[in-house]
Amino acid sequence: MHCTNCALSVSKYLEKKGMQDVNVSFATEEVSFTAPAGADSKEVLSGINQMGYRVILPEDKPAAPKRYNTLTFKFIFCLIFTAPLLLHMWVNWSWLHHPWVQFGLTLPVYTAGMWHFGRSAVRSLINRMANMDVLVTLGATAAFAYSFVGTVIYGNPDYMFYETTAAIITLVFLGNMLEEKSVKQTTSAIADLAKMQVTTARLINTDHGHEHIHEVDNRTLRPGDCVLVNTGDKVPMDGTVYWGSGHANESMITGESTPVGKKEKDKVMGGTILEDGSIKVYITATGKDTVLSYIIELVKQAQADKPPMQKLADRISAIFVPLVLSIAVLTFLGWYFVGHATLATAMMRSVAVLVIACPCAMGLATPAAVMVGLGRAAKNGILIKGGHTLEMFKDIRQVVFDKTGTLTTGKLQLSEYRFFDMPEEAFKQVVYSLEKYSSHPIARSVAGLWKSAGEVPLQQVREHKGLGMRAKDKAGNEWQLGSFRMAEGLTADNGHHLYLIKNNQLAGWLDFNDEVRPEAAAVVAALKRSGIKPILLSGDTIHKCQELASRLGITEVYAEQSPQQKLQMVDTLMQQAPTAMVGDGINDAPALAKATIGISLSDATQVAMQSANVVLLNNNLGALPLALGLGKHTYLTIKQNLFWAFIYNVVAIPVAALGFLNPIVGAGIMGLSDVVLAVNSVRLRYKHVGY
Repeated sequence: MHCTNCALSVSKYLEKKGMQDVNVSFATEEVSFTAPAGADSKEVLSGINQMGYRVILPEDKPAAPKRYNTLTFKFIFCLIFTAPLLLHMWVNWSWLHHPWVQFGLTLPVYTAGMWHFGRSAVRSLINRMANMDVLVTLGATAAFAYSFVGTVIYGNPDYMFYETTAAIITLVFLGNMLEEKSVKQTTSAIADLAKMQVTTARLINTDHGHEHIHEVDNRTLRPGDCVLVNTGDKVPMDGTVYWGSGHANESMITGESTPVGKKEKDKVMGGTILEDGSIKVYITATGKDTVLSYIIELVKQAQADKPPMQKLADRISAIFVPLVLSIAVLTFLGWYFVGHATLATAMMRSVAVLVIACPCAMGLATPAAVMVGLGRAAKNGILIKGGHTLEMFKDIRQVVFDKTGTLTTGKLQLSEYRFFDMPEEAFKQVVYSLEKYSSHPIARSVAGLWKSAGEVPLQQVREHKGLGMRAKDKAGNEWQLGSFRMAEGLTADNGHHLYLIKNNQLAGWLDFNDEVRPEAAAVVAALKRSGIKPILLSGDTIHKCQELASRLGITEVYAEQSPQQKLQMVDTLMQQAPTAMVGDGINDAPALAKATIGISLSDATQVAMQSANVVLLNNNLGALPLALGLGKHTYLTIKQNLFWAFIYNVVAIPVAALGFLNPIVGAGIMGLSDVVLAVNSVRLRYKHVGY
């Protein structure tokens, strides 16, 4: 596809065929849709090919474009013939003024232009979705036909507008070429991530106890393979370290610049670089199942997702070309019959209207900004699921934080424990056996600490959100381990983190110290400076929540909340103002899904990450102000782009219609109008956007 109207044509065709979830992106040149039951996908894809596009399926290897088919080649080819035609306006060489010489110089340019723009224009008209190429084709053809008729009938230079034909086509090729290069800049983040996927791997084969190492393409690896990774190597695929140690640079995926220590049993991500050390890795995921593939796929989906502002621009683009054609006809009729201008003057003014109009600018305004915004976010370890999420950031006035694992590190240190009517070893075994089934940060800490104590075989193990764990042992004893709400009728002491209950009798309790995240205070302060209210919403005790809130400067606190109460509280807060929720556990998932924007940390449970609109991949709460800032500035860039796209057309078309614009100048300005948008969007990569 070579313009945004191409994307609209394909989109309309797919919708007409009954396809669902249609997403067509001009910038990434990607199309996705869901075929309803009974639909013939091959027939639909064949239809896209018949429209003049070439469908490349994910499993196909895209063919490198032939050199003569690139925009750069077409521009240079046309420029060679156009330059002498423009030169005759300043140089008084008689042979350059000869009508047939000008015809000979124009014909190759016109032929190349019609092969590119003309075919696209005809296809778009057949599909009843007139695109920008219709305007270029009509403008160039009108000038060429008028000049050719003048050459054949009159042979008079007064009828010659060959340079207008050639200049229109050449300058539009230049604009398209610059636009293509500029748009590639907006999608470079995805390309950078994709480059990380392909590398060589040192595959370890064991034969009679001896290890043999072979270099292979990482794409041939399968789960279960073992590979050696040395200093400076890329980790070929996701896996677990089973020998050695080192430090991995994960900045491209997580945004965290400090290398991360890796030792036995630690997970490593494909595409990251081992900066020092040597490790052997057991491959656990390959291809589309890796973290990097997941990130690339989510960013692609997000870039294809159209924010509400873009849908408005698309609707205007759909009626734009017929509207411009009508204005061009009225311009011609008005000047010729009312203004009593010559045929040549009336025609040139209507041609100027055709070539100055730029529907592509409206189609490109939003995708260009969204792609740069999402790309910069991905490079900084912020995964934003959807362009509409970026647009919603601008409205956020409240941010609700969970406590454990969000404002605190979740790396809990056991400070004290007590057990009643049972040996200490048995207490540890029961607690470990229950907590190993839970994904809560407290549970992970206990399970790691008391793993060596052994375990008790349990049956019917259940995790109750916001309460804790329940199970039975072989002897029929019923065990419960959870918050004070589980032990409420058994003790009045509510000052502990976990309570162990055996057959409805208190059997012990545990206390933990939870370290506050070092960046938490700075994040809360940054939000308050920008007028966003921070709120603490936790299932923990009121005492612990108020203590943390006072340390961080949070004034609004809701403690001892169950998952259902969290959901209701977020709902209530959203009625006051648009609200973001930051959380990490299973008990946060409903509230994350309900909030205007749900934000999850990457150490969070899979459920929480799937429920969230935004995932902070480096598990760093400090990225939150950048995420909010990127959302706000991306929306600002979209507004600037759309303003330029609209104001350009609103001003340029009347100026051309009133006769103040030469068609050649018009073609040049139109060619550069899209470049202005792309350059403005690329600024998002570098400007300061944090709160």
